[in-house]
Amino acid sequence: MTGPAGVRHSLPYTANLSILFTELPLLERAQAARAAGFTAVEYWWPFDGADPRPVEVEKFVRSIEQAGVRLTGLNLFAGDMAAGERGLVSWVGREAEFAVSLTIAIGIAERLGCRSFNALYGNRLDGVDPAEQDALALEHLATAASSAEKIGAQIVLEPLSGTPAYPLKTAADAVAVADKLGLDNVRLLADLYHLAVNGDDLDSVIAEYTPRTGHVQIADAPGRHQPGTGELDLEGHLEKLAAAGYRGHVGIEYKPDGPTLESLAWLPEERRGNE
Repeated sequence: MTGPAGVRHSLPYTANLSILFTELPLLERAQAARAAGFTAVEYWWPFDGADPRPVEVEKFVRSIEQAGVRLTGLNLFAGDMAAGERGLVSWVGREAEFAVSLTIAIGIAERLGCRSFNALYGNRLDGVDPAEQDALALEHLATAASSAEKIGAQIVLEPLSGTPAYPLKTAADAVAVADKLGLDNVRLLADLYHLAVNGDDLDSVIAEYTPRTGHVQIADAPGRHQPGTGELDLEGHLEKLAAAGYRGHVGIEYKPDGPTLESLAWLPEERRGNE
């Protein structure tokens, strides 16, 4: 799937506005992304808590609608990310927060057309049996998958790096959880940065798990900055994903080395819009 000279795939991109355009307040980022040429965006959980006020939800929805972009992905509430928390799926004692954030996320998705939800698994907890956490995770994921299925959406499971207490580190770890559920709409989120940093061989992951992959995200490694700042052949890996049958979006989820607009020089403006 090779296009113009130097372009080795035609997969569509979506801009992660929880990590891009952070020079601006969150509610102004969708407009900035549209001005930069993007037509699709994704976010981590965009609120401070699991149960934002309706007015906060409305402002978020309107910021996307008014920008004229499509929401392609949304994380469920993952706790205090800045403090190191990485999801509530397996967090015993925070079931109510998980449930309310799921309801809110589904409601946002119904309005904006989003059909993919990232359910971060959650860190291992001191003093809690991992088996108890895993049982709760399967319960929560089954509930989330059922809610998502009603609107034709999927749940994706993301291996993460940089957080030793987070148990999903490789593509195989995430797929193993999905296998226990046996649900078609629970799939792998292949963040090529996290997988590479954790030691997964990306070519092997692509060869084995592309049929199980619901979403892809990119950043270069080391550093987690834009393509070209590290050692990964991201264009080549995306070409292989496309050749293996992946047709979803590619989430641009890196920490810009410099201003966001300057960091996007690797991606010509004509390749940013795809809807």
